[in-house]
Amino acid sequence: MAKIIDGKAIAAQIKDECREKVRERGLKRTLAVVLVGDDPASAVYVANKKKACDYVGIRSVSHELPGDTTEDVLFDLVEELNDDDTVDGILVQLPVPSQINEDRLIRAIRPDKDVDGFHPDSVGKLCIGQPGYLSCTPAGIIQLLKRSGVEIDGKECVIIGRSNIVGKPMAMLMLRENATVTVCHSHTKDLRSVCKRADILIVAIGRPKMIDASYVKDGAVVIDVGIHRQADGKLCGDVDFESVEPIASMITPVPGGVGPMTIAMLMKNVVEGEDGSDIPWIIL
Repeated sequence: MAKIIDGKAIAAQIKDECREKVRERGLKRTLAVVLVGDDPASAVYVANKKKACDYVGIRSVSHELPGDTTEDVLFDLVEELNDDDTVDGILVQLPVPSQINEDRLIRAIRPDKDVDGFHPDSVGKLCIGQPGYLSCTPAGIIQLLKRSGVEIDGKECVIIGRSNIVGKPMAMLMLRENATVTVCHSHTKDLRSVCKRADILIVAIGRPKMIDASYVKDGAVVIDVGIHRQADGKLCGDVDFESVEPIASMITPVPGGVGPMTIAMLMKNVVEGEDGSDIPWIIL
């Protein structure tokens, strides 16, 4: 049976480290969180981020806007936060309503306040190996692996999914850790055989329980990024946990695996931005 990678416990370690750093250095940091609309899942995420800020010792400022907010109103608020010297990081909870262009919104946030790590400047720095803010979920997965004692250097890593938020930055981070990386997607031929090569399999495909034991090599480390609510109300991931757990060496559960790490790494991004340089940075 696989060892369960406890994302809650590892996220708690990282938040404790951030809290200690805030206390030791007397850091004064402010995160501005913007929520547009009343999507229940987004509201829960925002509430959890506020709770994490309170724990770590970061001031959080919340801006909750109605679902029919126009681009002009939202972009004016973002510009105001960009210009506010008391605000160190800006996070606009995604997804946003359809009348708002998400790409333009991401670009509107100043790179030095882009604690989500989504701005093209942040992504570009990651690609060419320069320090900068890292996308929180992929950065959290690296921490899950390292803090669980998983050797990445020289290992074969297969990532299922090529999104800008997870798949692509995940590939860049694994390359930085000297893994041999394959990125799979909807056009990949014979997905099963590709996945069965993986020492580390990272699944971010957005389909409930799609990846079963037939995709997984004996002894592989399996990281499940997906989260879905089933008809019975229970949560599941992109991986069929019951099928895969007996053959994997390590596996993340859903919930309690990757999810808590995203907020922990957001806290790390906000806290590490106070290291004295003009451009905030974080290196794993």
